[in-house]
Amino acid sequence: MPIKIPDTLPAFETLVQEGVRVMTETAAIRQDIRPLQIGLLNLMPNKIKTEIQMARLIGASPLQVELSLVRVGNHKAKNTSEDHLFSFYQTWEEIQHRKFDGFIITGAPIETLPYEDVTYWHEMQQIFDWTRTSVHSAMNVCWGAMAAIYHFHDIPKHALTEKAFGVYRHKNLKPSSVYLNGFSDNFEVPVSRWTEVRRADIEKSDTLEILMESSEMGVCLVHEKKGNRLYIFNHVEYDSTSLADEYFRDVNAGVPIKMPHNYFPHNDPSIPPQNRWRSHAHLLFGNWINEIYQTTPYNLEDIGEDG
Repeated sequence: MPIKIPDTLPAFETLVQEGVRVMTETAAIRQDIRPLQIGLLNLMPNKIKTEIQMARLIGASPLQVELSLVRVGNHKAKNTSEDHLFSFYQTWEEIQHRKFDGFIITGAPIETLPYEDVTYWHEMQQIFDWTRTSVHSAMNVCWGAMAAIYHFHDIPKHALTEKAFGVYRHKNLKPSSVYLNGFSDNFEVPVSRWTEVRRADIEKSDTLEILMESSEMGVCLVHEKKGNRLYIFNHVEYDSTSLADEYFRDVNAGVPIKMPHNYFPHNDPSIPPQNRWRSHAHLLFGNWINEIYQTTPYNLEDIGEDG
């Protein structure tokens, strides 16, 4: 089944051109099934780009999925028009009465700030707590993952001496995990962050298990058994050019930045990079959605406290 999104959302035409099946409201109503309700709390500055990246992966599922776009209410976006936000987004306050089968919380370009100094940190704490009773399974990404694992387990982030930036080999540490079904023993994942969460801190919790890790970049994917949450600290959702966009942005702004590791062919920024992680990105999201489908209550209102 295709993903259901507003047909005027900019992501709609992009996904259609890529061959991702999308569905209008009228067509969805004709199908006598309950679509999975997935929410996307989009904290990224370029919200349209993130919408496309996430919708592309969610829309590859054979299940019907209805995607709801969510934003924090007391933060003004600088790189997305107010018209776009008002047309396609709801604030968390507006959707907090709803239940969701799955909920994604993205990264945000605020890694170096202490959590308590983030202007919308209080709202984020409320959202994290809300996911306990109103979301069957949450996927937290990059800063969203670091913030969530700090909120739920008091696991700190640690500043890096230089930006972790590039495409790195990762190991499949638990092939038996439902989330890693079909994964290779090792694979490549884009990395772009200034902080890290460390294995030693995660191992102090008996409810957390590390699923993916890089010998160079550390922990990538953590599953919380009791809370039904995923924490992914790197960017499987990135486009082929995402790291290049970040690199050239900083170069043009005069910001010191190293060339992304193992990314440009022959380390030549003039050669377009190749995407070597797309298949595993689809696997991860497909496995997550399938696990939600297998375990979520048929009646949304039965989603409740999961710890």
